[in-house]
Amino acid sequence: MTNRVNFAKTAPKAFKALIGFDAAARAGLDPALVELVQIRASQLNRCAYCLHMHTSDARKAGESEERLHMVAVWHEATSFFTEKEQAALALTEAVTLISGGVPDDVYARAAGQFGEEELAQLLALIFTINTWNRIAITTAKVPGTDERVAR
Repeated sequence: MTNRVNFAKTAPKAFKALIGFDAAARAGLDPALVELVQIRASQLNRCAYCLHMHTSDARKAGESEERLHMVAVWHEATSFFTEKEQAALALTEAVTLISGGVPDDVYARAAGQFGEEELAQLLALIFTINTWNRIAITTAKVPGTDERVAR
């Protein structure tokens, strides 16, 4: 099916609210960490549109190709990521794949690396990227098209 709803145009209030939530979620978080979280959630959700956008954004922000290639296998490539990044990636996975809940040890690991406010920001970021992924997948967004217009 090629004709799917343009969410931004047909639900502008919801779209703008999500943009505001996304901006609020990012506030105060390290931009490199933001992109890593968004990349990992997009990989897990198989959202090519968002994965293309966030790997491109990460490159533009100076992220190394080496680290970008290791995000999908970060459990086996821990030397590429700080303890804080690893905790964020683990929490991203648990929240994204939430069917079994968020394990206490994963939450505690993140809470040990992030202050309470920063942890809340991280959770909000994970919530927003999962929402963006669902919008892009459901509306069949094509990677590499109109990404900067959409957000």
